Amino acid sequence: MKSLLSLLGFSFLSACLVRAQVTVELVLDDDYFLPGESLVTGVRITNLSGQTLKLGKEADWLTFSVESRNNFTVSALGDVPVVGEFEVESTAAATKRVDLAPYYQLTLPGHYTVAATVKIPQWQQELISKPKNFVITSGRTLWEQDFGVPNPTGSNAPPEVRRYALQSADHLKEKRLYVRVTDAVEGRIYRVFPVGLFVSSARPELQLDKLSNLHLLFQTGARSFNYSVINPDGQLILRQTYEYNATRPILKPDQEGDIIVAGGMRRVTANDLPPGIPVTSMEPLAPISPAPVATAIEYTTRKGDSFAGIAKANGITVKELQQANPGVDSRKLKVGQKIQVPAPAGGATNSMQANDVKVPKS
Repeated sequence: MKSLLSLLGFSFLSACLVRAQVTVELVLDDDYFLPGESLVTGVRITNLSGQTLKLGKEADWLTFSVESRNNFTVSALGDVPVVGEFEVESTAAATKRVDLAPYYQLTLPGHYTVAATVKIPQWQQELISKPKNFVITSGRTLWEQDFGVPNPTGSNAPPEVRRYALQSADHLKEKRLYVRVTDAVEGRIYRVFPVGLFVSSARPELQLDKLSNLHLLFQTGARSFNYSVINPDGQLILRQTYEYNATRPILKPDQEGDIIVAGGMRRVTANDLPPGIPVTSMEPLAPISPAPVATAIEYTTRKGDSFAGIAKANGITVKELQQANPGVDSRKLKVGQKIQVPAPAGGATNSMQANDVKVPKS
């Protein structure tokens, strides 16, 4: 009996020592999520044991438990894939990020908790994190539209029908706008994600182009607007910022049927997707006529730049860009090389004040 008690006491002491030397903490990107939205959970492992931890070899080295605080069962839809060997050196920390949404039934609004268990095989010990609370909240549908995409089974098959939906949800006393992409009966969710905070008194503008991309323009502040483009798989392919200048930015089709932003003033920000071309100054260039019109800006090339990409981002042709840089070999661009980017036809300043910006075609 004494031997058993001694063994239990030693095991308990060992577990306590391990918990003091290695900690497991959960980190969520947010506390509020819509049904179907990615629930990316970071498992942060901090090692102060004086030894290197070797993790990720076994399929069950990291497991999760998700529970409802509203007294209903949360069904697991599959095993969360976590395999991938890595090491955590002493006095270091590592974070494993996993999207739990596809592996748990999280469709009902309510309060939930998630906890993680980390197995350390070299010590034959398990560490359990403190539970992390989160909320699944229902969004209010502002707009929805069914659309067709080519059927993957063949060109002669009828198109596959999908659905775009624009939803809003309250977040910390502010309104957040979400895009939801599903099949026609909403049995399959391709993606749900937030596109940003918005002014609820201003109605968002939405249009579909010839490729079934969703174009969304909505007001984010007193004079600022977000312009986003989402493809049929729910991927954000373009994000830009506009400001109310002499006119309000609006969506409209051009002569070729492409959806463009007309009016307002484009403002390049660090949040742009793809990243916008930086300008050297916020001030207009020196006037060359009675009207102060900017004709070109100086641009410093970055890794991966090409004349075709720079021209497309600024609404000009490759030929116009070449004419503005006669001494530059477009096939041998170097990082840090300075080139002149002319303004688009019509006198608008490039990148900063372009009134009509076409969507890059993927």
